[in-house]
Amino acid sequence: MEKPKSPKYIQLASQLEFSRLVSALERVPRVSFMHEHDGKKILAIQMDLLKERPIIYYVPLDKNGHYLAYGFKNGKEETSVVDAVSEPTKLYSPIVKIKELPPSLRQHSDEQLEKYELIELEDLASLAKISHGFEEAPFPLFSFPRENKWLIGVFMNFNEDGPSYFCHVTIDSEPTQPFLKYSMFNGNAPVFTDNLNEHGYSYIKIIKLVETHPLIHYE
Repeated sequence: MEKPKSPKYIQLASQLEFSRLVSALERVPRVSFMHEHDGKKILAIQMDLLKERPIIYYVPLDKNGHYLAYGFKNGKEETSVVDAVSEPTKLYSPIVKIKELPPSLRQHSDEQLEKYELIELEDLASLAKISHGFEEAPFPLFSFPRENKWLIGVFMNFNEDGPSYFCHVTIDSEPTQPFLKYSMFNGNAPVFTDNLNEHGYSYIKIIKLVETHPLIHYE
């Protein structure tokens, strides 16, 4: 029987990025898992399988608690680790505490890693369409720096047995707003925004990594 592939852990830029990933625009917030990785407590969530390898995104954890709260205050996102659900205007991701990971969920550095293939799209409108085109809720967009530019895109495969892709656009600078706003009805180009309250638009969350994504064929 073939040995299961160990996961690859990829760090996000901040706890706010992680909180947006598990809660923003979700009908029900995803569960966050707390456990040790490289000798530190982290919050983690699996977001993909790359050729049967779990791809897990994480952030270091500064404070213990039972829920990761996410919401807006004065128009700006905020997040905190709390012990109880208390504010109806916030979303709460339950934190499940794992005492010790099994070997299959520990990262091993000696394995040959499969990688995503790059597909470059022409514009943000194409990115919004492909991100929103397969499920009721759009896939998150991931963004990270590379060679004085920023890449922003969505991870997907078109069939289970084929290669996986990072469908992306290249932009000149870091996206400073956490969402991409677009409309299928007015023909306007998508724009970055921090406001989710404009009627007639759809929104896709953007998640920033702490560094260049390590599992992509860039050449």
